[in-house]
Amino acid sequence: MTLRIAIDDDAAAAPYEQLRTQISELARSGALPVGHKLPTVRGFAEELGLAANTVAKAYRALESDGVIETRGRNGTFVAAAGDAADRKAAAAAQEYAEQARRLGLARAQALSLAEDAVRAAYSR
Repeated sequence: MTLRIAIDDDAAAAPYEQLRTQISELARSGALPVGHKLPTVRGFAEELGLAANTVAKAYRALESDGVIETRGRNGTFVAAAGDAADRKAAAAAQEYAEQARRLGLARAQALSLAEDAVRAAYSR
């Protein structure tokens, strides 16, 4: 399976962020199934015309997000991205809710601030 990744040099997002986002979306949608082996950092960098450090940075971010897992010399594979991402997002939301309550924000105000943050993040 060939990954269909497009890096836009004119985009506001950095190339590593574009790569991270696209792989994450492909994994979440199921287009990249759990267990799918990803290309090596060097091979993928060459294929995409990027520096190896750029691909390595994207892979590190994806691993931190729980989207991929590195199995030593065996390679890098798609992990159960949806479950890990859902757990991390729920934990972040819980932490935000607790912080907002401690700050004395009303429920509606806390929700409005969260909606603004999500809207800003998705409009980039």
